[in-house]
Amino acid sequence: MMRMTAPLLEMEGIQKEFAGVRVLSDVQFSLYPGEVHALMGENGAGKSTLMKILGGVYEKDGGTVRIHGKEREITNPRQAGSLGIAMIHQELNLIPHLTVMENLFLGRESVFSRFGWIRWERMRQESRNWLERLGVDMDPTRKVSELSVGQQQMVEIARALSLEAKILVLDEPTAALTNREIESLFEVIRSLRKQGVGVVYISHRMEEISGICDRITVLRDGEYVGTRSVVETDMDELVRMMVGREVQSRYRRQPVAPGEERLRVEGLTRRGEVEDISFSIRAGEIVGLAGLMGAGRTETARLIFGVCQPDRGNVWVSGAKVEIRRPEDAIQHGIAFVTENRKDEGLVLPLSLRENLSLPNLDSLSSKGIIRGRKEESLVREQVERLRVKRNSLEQEVKTLSGGNQQKVVIGKWLALSPQVLILDEPTRGVDIGAKEEIYQLMDHLAREGMAILLISSDLPEVLGMSDRVLVMHEGRLKGEFTQEEATQEKVMTAASGGEVT
Repeated sequence: MMRMTAPLLEMEGIQKEFAGVRVLSDVQFSLYPGEVHALMGENGAGKSTLMKILGGVYEKDGGTVRIHGKEREITNPRQAGSLGIAMIHQELNLIPHLTVMENLFLGRESVFSRFGWIRWERMRQESRNWLERLGVDMDPTRKVSELSVGQQQMVEIARALSLEAKILVLDEPTAALTNREIESLFEVIRSLRKQGVGVVYISHRMEEISGICDRITVLRDGEYVGTRSVVETDMDELVRMMVGREVQSRYRRQPVAPGEERLRVEGLTRRGEVEDISFSIRAGEIVGLAGLMGAGRTETARLIFGVCQPDRGNVWVSGAKVEIRRPEDAIQHGIAFVTENRKDEGLVLPLSLRENLSLPNLDSLSSKGIIRGRKEESLVREQVERLRVKRNSLEQEVKTLSGGNQQKVVIGKWLALSPQVLILDEPTRGVDIGAKEEIYQLMDHLAREGMAILLISSDLPEVLGMSDRVLVMHEGRLKGEFTQEEATQEKVMTAASGGEVT
């Protein structure tokens, strides 16, 4: 790490309140040129809030911010950009109906204009150059709505890099990326480090921190806990700093004798997406679905749940063949689906915590079209307490909850239906280590109660640790199936890459 006498960034005594609730209290943070500095803590610890203050999204209530030793008042994102600060937020911030290149240079089209006309070919080539720096082969003229979540994340990163900022904030940048894309990103970060760019790296993935970061600062409950050098940090100590307690092993599965078949799919096919998918899940089983991005995992889940229609194939639930033409049919047959994109598909962000938890359950909560308030409150409180959702009240807008607590709400609204089959698509993406442990315990508990769970995850250790069996997809087809004893990282990755497993 290139260290200069004066820090590139200094934040001292930072204070912030929302509606009288203090979320940051006397927080400090510093960043040197050429340093990759990890900012860690549980969901709700204040990491994103601190960086949004730096990025001009929020105004601080107290404290000082110095850039290159000079105190600055950053009141809006444009001002932050002029100071060389670029941010990639945890929640994607692209315009779906615009193309990749239009999103990359939104607000900067004049750079590519002449006599009032945009020089589209120049913009296309410049976009391609930035994407190639990330190792991404993507058509800049594709609409963002056609991209996967991981591909959209790479567009966000390319847009931030195109600003040639001196301070780059990455908030959970690898949450939706494959291992190959993560390594490409790390190569870019190493290149930026050599150029003297300071990088703030927010992540819950401990293995990434040790691989790319120089220092770590930990926040807990909106307060500064401490800063450590990565090479001198014991990971157990780091976890204790973040959660304030000892955390057990990440993956804990109590062996369960599987019961009757809960879900079976045969020959599930949708042209251009998946081909001849067949598997089953029994009561008490957690079956992992692994594969590289674009392999067809989410597409398979969407077909089972009725979001999309297959060209052919059949679905059985508890031994009975069912017709699923829309999500309502799947719900009636006891299937629940926690989608990978909680912001756009899992929650109604302007609505309250209570309303979001009630939505799939309105039929059971209503009488002659009128919601029975006491019954609704009882159901909502049960799920909130069961999942330990941190909130100020049941009427709190769900968009104001931390990412981990939002994910708990998404899971809770489906559990209130007591489904037979639960499909979990990236259930711990962007979730802190403490909340992950709670989700793993919940999955284990649900399996022991007889629920059948299909776990889709890009976190391979998570799949290997939590699954009774692992199915592997490659280019829309099932490439392999492994028992818990057979499944290894090498075998799964070989199958996911299209290789033959011996």
